[in-house]
Amino acid sequence: MNELDSLVESATQLFAQSATPADLENAKAQFLGKSGRVTELMKGMAQLSVEEKKSRGAAINVTKQAIEAALTARRQALADAELQVQLKAEALDVSLPGRQRGQGGLHPVSLTLERIEGIFGSMGFDVAQGPEIETDWFNFTALNTPEDHPARSMHDTFYVEGGTATAPNLLRTHTSPMQIRHAVQHVKKHRAALDAGQPMPEIRVIAPGRTYRVDSDATHSPMFHQCEGLWIGENVSFKDLKVIFTDFCRTFFESDDLVLRFRPSFFPFTEPSAEIDIQFQTGPLAGRWLEVAGSGQVHPNVVRNMGLDPEKYIGFAFGMGPDRLTMLRYGVNDLRLFFDGDIRFLSQFQ
Repeated sequence: MNELDSLVESATQLFAQSATPADLENAKAQFLGKSGRVTELMKGMAQLSVEEKKSRGAAINVTKQAIEAALTARRQALADAELQVQLKAEALDVSLPGRQRGQGGLHPVSLTLERIEGIFGSMGFDVAQGPEIETDWFNFTALNTPEDHPARSMHDTFYVEGGTATAPNLLRTHTSPMQIRHAVQHVKKHRAALDAGQPMPEIRVIAPGRTYRVDSDATHSPMFHQCEGLWIGENVSFKDLKVIFTDFCRTFFESDDLVLRFRPSFFPFTEPSAEIDIQFQTGPLAGRWLEVAGSGQVHPNVVRNMGLDPEKYIGFAFGMGPDRLTMLRYGVNDLRLFFDGDIRFLSQFQ
C-alpha cells in the first residue's frame, strides 16, 4: 500500500470514529485543512519537475477526492443517525387507543325543565315559547302593571335598545309575557267561534324559559329560569289550581307525604293572589315550609288584554323557579354553582 492509499485509509478510519459533527470537522482539518496532510503534499510538489508534477498532482487529487467522499459519507451517516433519534423521540404509537372525549349530558336545570314539561304535558298543558327581548306592553302593561305601577320597581329591569322612550324594549323579567302572547294567538284562532257565541277551547299552557333581573347572591342570579302556568276557561277555580299544583309537586319530588300551603300575597296580574309553600314530612327538609311558587286568579284586566270577556272567562296563573326546584331536588344550597361551569359539580348530575 503506497503513501496515498494509506492516507485515504487513515482519514476514513478517523472519520468513522467521529461520534458528532464537531468531531468530524476536527478530523477533516487534519487532512483537508490549511495545515492538513493533503495540503502539505501539495506544497511538497514545488521541488518536482514538470512531468513529475503532472503525475504527482493527479494522484494527490484522486486521494483528495477519496477523502472528501469518505467525509461526505460520514456526514450523511451522522445526519441519518440524528434523524432516527429525533423520529424515535417524537414517534406516535398508533397502536395505542385514542383519547376519548368525556360523555356530555344535560345541565341539572335543563333536566328540571324537561321534568316540569313532562309532568304538565301529562295534564294537558301546552308549552309556549317566546322572545327573551320583550316589549313593555307584553312584559308589564298587558299584565296590569302600567308605567306608574309601584310593582315595576321590584323587577330591577335590564333595558335594551329599541322601542320608544315611553315603551322601551327590555330583557324579560318573567315568562308571563309568553302567557299573554299564547292567549292572544289562541283567541285569534277561535275568534269566529267566540263571535258566534260558541264556547272557546280552554287555554292551558306553561311557559318555561330564561329571565333577567339585576340581582345576584347565593339564591339569586342576574339570569335565571322561570316557568309560568295559565289555565283559562269558563269554570276554572282555585280548587283546580290546588289540585293541579299539588299533583305536580308530589310527582316532581316523588313524595306523596308533601303538604301545600297557600298564603295570601299580592301580584298585579292576579286577584286574589297567593304564595305557594310546600312542606316535606320526612327527609332532611322535614317540617320546614319552603316557598316554591306564586299564584292567583287571573286579574280581569289581564283577561281583557287577552281579548276575552272576564265576566265569562276565568282562570288561574302560577309562576315558579325551576332553579330553586333544582336546588331542593338535589340538595344544592348555592344557586351560583349551576352557572359557574365547573365540570366537577355538573358531572354529578349525569
